Amino acid sequence: MAKANWRNRTLFHGDNLAFLRAMNSETVDLIATDPPFNKGRDFHATPDSLAAGAKFQDRWSWERDVHEEWTDQITDDHPRLMEAIESARYAHSDGMGAFMCFMAVRLLAMHRVLKPTGSIYLHCDPTASHYLKAVMDAIFGWKQFRNEIVWYYRRWSAAARQFQRMHDLILWYSKTRDYVFDGPLQGYSKPEFIETTIRGVVDGRLVRLKDEAGNYLQREKENKGVLMHDVWTDINFIGPTAKERLGYPTQKPFALYERMIRASSKEGDIVLDPFAGCATTLVAAEKLQRQWVGMDIWERAHEVVVERLRATTGLFGEVHYETAPPARTDAGEAAAPFLRVKERVKEPDGPRWSRAKMYEFLLAQSGPRCQGCDRTFDDPRYLELDHNTPRSDGGLNHVSNRILLCGPCNRLKSNTYTLSGLRRENKRRGYMR
Repeated sequence: MAKANWRNRTLFHGDNLAFLRAMNSETVDLIATDPPFNKGRDFHATPDSLAAGAKFQDRWSWERDVHEEWTDQITDDHPRLMEAIESARYAHSDGMGAFMCFMAVRLLAMHRVLKPTGSIYLHCDPTASHYLKAVMDAIFGWKQFRNEIVWYYRRWSAAARQFQRMHDLILWYSKTRDYVFDGPLQGYSKPEFIETTIRGVVDGRLVRLKDEAGNYLQREKENKGVLMHDVWTDINFIGPTAKERLGYPTQKPFALYERMIRASSKEGDIVLDPFAGCATTLVAAEKLQRQWVGMDIWERAHEVVVERLRATTGLFGEVHYETAPPARTDAGEAAAPFLRVKERVKEPDGPRWSRAKMYEFLLAQSGPRCQGCDRTFDDPRYLELDHNTPRSDGGLNHVSNRILLCGPCNRLKSNTYTLSGLRRENKRRGYMR
């Protein structure tokens, strides 16, 4: 397993994608982060506060915010992920699809840097949580989904013609089934106990059990509590006059992130927050004796991190501020095995072509003919661009390893992995001679 190629207590300033892609693989124990929510509005910090000047736009556009390199990578190497993104785009809007694409390329990198025993807690709300879950299922695998945690809070709301919105969501995924978890316990409150001999649960309340002589099977003073459920009601929203509030527009309670870090990491583990904001995750990690690395694009993030650490933990002057990505020392290995195709092909040197340019070139070269079943189509839109021989994430998207396939052949090839295997299967089925 590679070693971390950054120092403990490092804050990277800039677009987190460049830093995430520059981190060595499998070096992080826990990711706990609060990214944008796609709320469709702008956020500004409270004037004359520690976070004064902080602002960001939480609006997304497919034309403005989606890079061709992102869609090429996802379409080529992670078709299931692209289907999740497209479903958000068509079911909701181009803006939602753009936000999913923005998150997807970063979540792919986050998945890579997590250790096999690592976990990610992704903070969101019902604006995009269901689309984000589909994206995370495609990246982490649906079997690695652990919980959808509901953080319930009370605050003033002026909602009209609908129920008041009083909760956020936190999606917890592990990298594998062998993950760290020290589950917090919650106590039995007095009203939850019913003195009865009936075994089981009545009306959703805990039942205290008695033996045949009428004695309780477990005394209350011996109870240490039960494993915490996935609806967290004991951590409230940070009010406008709360001592903890720094004025940052989307600040979350310290106790919320402290709970995630306690549950899914150990002392000395490395905690990452790619959307560090006002440093809640980083300060909680420091207080709990974890190592940490943060990233944020806000120009005053370093100042706020230093001030919060000094005020909360007494740490001063030990934050490493970096604006350049670190150099990878892990041979540049990419993506997870289940997301990566089975064969690796070294592609020739040359300029990187876009998918659109490769499609146009191959169409002019061979016409609207499927190279899997040899059928010719009147409309070239029936043909899809794919690899001749599968490759891993490394290398260039060179046209020398590209073909045009009809939809059925493209889907069939995804199960056979090679063009020769596809043609053998088509002959077996009688689709070609």
